[in-house]
Amino acid sequence: MKPFTLFYFILSALLYLAALPFLLLLSLKSKYRESIPARFFLRRTPPFSPDGIWFHACSVGETRALRALLTPFETAQIRISTITQTGQKVAADYGCEHRYLPYELFLPWWVKPQRALVVLEAEFWYLLYAVAHAKGTKVVLLNARISERSFPKYMKMRWFYRRLFAYTDKVFCQSGEDKARFEALGAGNIEVIGNIKLAQTINATKAYPKPAGTTIVAASTHEGEEALILDAFLQYKARNPQSRLLVVPRHPERFDAVWQLIGQAAPECTAARWSTSGVETLHDNDIILVDAMGELNNLYALSDIAVLGGAFKADVGGHNPLEPAYFGCRILTGTHYFNQRELMRYVDHVDIVENSDLAPALLAADKLRPAAINGGVDLQPFFDYLKGIA
Repeated sequence: MKPFTLFYFILSALLYLAALPFLLLLSLKSKYRESIPARFFLRRTPPFSPDGIWFHACSVGETRALRALLTPFETAQIRISTITQTGQKVAADYGCEHRYLPYELFLPWWVKPQRALVVLEAEFWYLLYAVAHAKGTKVVLLNARISERSFPKYMKMRWFYRRLFAYTDKVFCQSGEDKARFEALGAGNIEVIGNIKLAQTINATKAYPKPAGTTIVAASTHEGEEALILDAFLQYKARNPQSRLLVVPRHPERFDAVWQLIGQAAPECTAARWSTSGVETLHDNDIILVDAMGELNNLYALSDIAVLGGAFKADVGGHNPLEPAYFGCRILTGTHYFNQRELMRYVDHVDIVENSDLAPALLAADKLRPAAINGGVDLQPFFDYLKGIA
């Protein structure tokens, strides 16, 4: 083991011991009830079978984007690891081996040799790369990105990332700007192919009848965003009585808190939870809390306006604009969409607004043109590369 790798391993062990009490407490929360025991205590987390194509994604968005990549491979060849519980649920639908990625301390014993490890986006775990490389696995970065906002922080740690990227064999990145940033950090063998999310199939799993009036969906919202959107909606509804708001929080563990907020912020409005009556809630209520998973595309399909969350907070980075654009929604989103900057290049007619301007922007949203997708991605170089090492 190289000196730096040994130092990193020892540091990981010390951090693990120091964090044990906090990990035990966090594991009691519903959000982490599966992931922490699996990742930090290897509960029901056996190693993958060897000699496969191992894809690692962080959460639900990246795991969904994998669907377009798996077609050329037999299910028995595929292994998928994730970090979050929501990502793990999506991985389970693919019918292949799927696991939570263990904490780095366990990886030297847990990782088995694979033909390739394909890491999506910005999952930079040093021991994951080093151990996979040491076991003869080709390490490939796919959909790799480093935002303009975060790049200065990466450069301050260039000495670290230079060591990490020494264990990568190939980098497929989203844009020319990303390529330049990876080169500055010491990565090599880089190719630009675009954003793989442009290759995903977007569809609705259910066809709900479109209700009368204007339907607004507040999609993938985070703490602090619902209050902002509710205030804007109340102003919109004062001028458009036949309108309704669907609130879809990003994280299921916040459903109850958002429901309480709706009651406090809009006591004059009728409200319902989707879990009570499903699509029937659309017809007799002003505000509907969508406390269910897997419904967002179905709701985009019947909505007129989408207020896309994650970009009204400075620390989230926005969410995927392709899905509401595919269904022709008029899209409003905030200015903090730095993680979606590349995808935004492929979507026309998105209204990007400051938090303070959301209410007037929503009032004028009926005049916006429906959003539309204007590009694609070429995955063939990625498939050819994997075929060459199979």
